[in-house]
Amino acid sequence: MNEEENNDHKLAYYLEIGAVSLEGMDESGEMIYSISENAKELAPELWQSHLDYVDKSILELYELGLVEIEYDENLQATIHMSPEGKKIAREKGLIEMDLNPDIPND
Repeated sequence: MNEEENNDHKLAYYLEIGAVSLEGMDESGEMIYSISENAKELAPELWQSHLDYVDKSILELYELGLVEIEYDENLQATIHMSPEGKKIAREKGLIEMDLNPDIPND
């Protein structure tokens, strides 16, 4: 089994157990998937990989000056993104894709 077949097999498994959901298609016809909250218990390796990807991507945006992070007294983070940061975050799947470009999302 090659790597692409292995990835397809894993995706099918994650969809079957409910760790991943099909959300729709983007404007170019690419399938859009999301990782469900219950992936923490159902597929902890997927959940950890997802967290690592999100952390790495946010750090990249921060280093580019496209994101500011503020912490309140309880150390809860609030993330502020520039318009360019939002565009890149959407492309990386960090924030919701604009599936209906006619409706403003801000």
